[in-house]
Amino acid sequence: MPELPEVESLRRSLISAGLIGKKVLAVEILEPKMVSGKGNKRRVSKSKTEEFKNGLKNQKIILLDRRAKNLIFRFSGGKIMLVHLKMTGQLVYQEKNHQPVLGGHPIEESVRNLPNKFTRVIFKLNQGNLFYNDTRKFGYLLYYPNEKAFENESHFKALGLEPLSKEFTLEYFWTALKQNRRSLKAALLDQGIVTGLGNIYCDETAFASGIRPSRICATIKKPEAEKLYLAIRRILAKAIELKGTSISDYLLSDGRRGNYARELKVYGKGGENCEKCKKSLKTIQLTGRTTVFCPRCQK
Repeated sequence: MPELPEVESLRRSLISAGLIGKKVLAVEILEPKMVSGKGNKRRVSKSKTEEFKNGLKNQKIILLDRRAKNLIFRFSGGKIMLVHLKMTGQLVYQEKNHQPVLGGHPIEESVRNLPNKFTRVIFKLNQGNLFYNDTRKFGYLLYYPNEKAFENESHFKALGLEPLSKEFTLEYFWTALKQNRRSLKAALLDQGIVTGLGNIYCDETAFASGIRPSRICATIKKPEAEKLYLAIRRILAKAIELKGTSISDYLLSDGRRGNYARELKVYGKGGENCEKCKKSLKTIQLTGRTTVFCPRCQK
């Protein structure tokens, strides 16, 4: 699943590709499940499908924002669409006689043939089309007629602060950690303290700060918390600068893979030697996720 740097890089790339200002002439929904809700066990809603299709017709895209790992499309008339790619979602923007630009799961067929068997929603624009593809159909697109409806659902009520925001301070982070009895990895993955860190950046920031991912948050001392806080901000900023990390299947909207993979110190490197102490990196399971750390450098 793409993490904050990948989603932010996708957002910036789609803006650069000229998506802002385009008008939606029509919406074709090939898989109503994708617009009927956000749970894993969604039922098709005919009313939501019709509201989605009719609500965005003739609306102009005026802003593309992000909250955590969600993309937020804002339209003229106050309409809002929230998109979460989950594991295998993909956005493809294609203008006539132009090479398609894409982000998300690299469904190779989509570059050659649009729409294809994985296409779930098509936005027919005044200049080109925006396709939402998803092989496993875990992602979702949610429509809101106005800001009030968007706020009333409280979609982000359980989310913590954005890691690069001015509100995310050391004092806030330290206070949240010392009150938490879960492992560091579980707390960061939960998104309740700080948003946007998934498996990759949890392992990388823990290594950079010298803290084991299995460590109980409440046992972390303030100087350690400061190292972790600075690592989170530094690593995520660098990852955004380098267009994110592509381990297996995440592409940017221009089809390129992120370059932060070259900077990884522990993620995906279990059994290899730690670049600091040369001791073998260890792999364990935490909260159902493969976790890599250095038993010597991390305490």
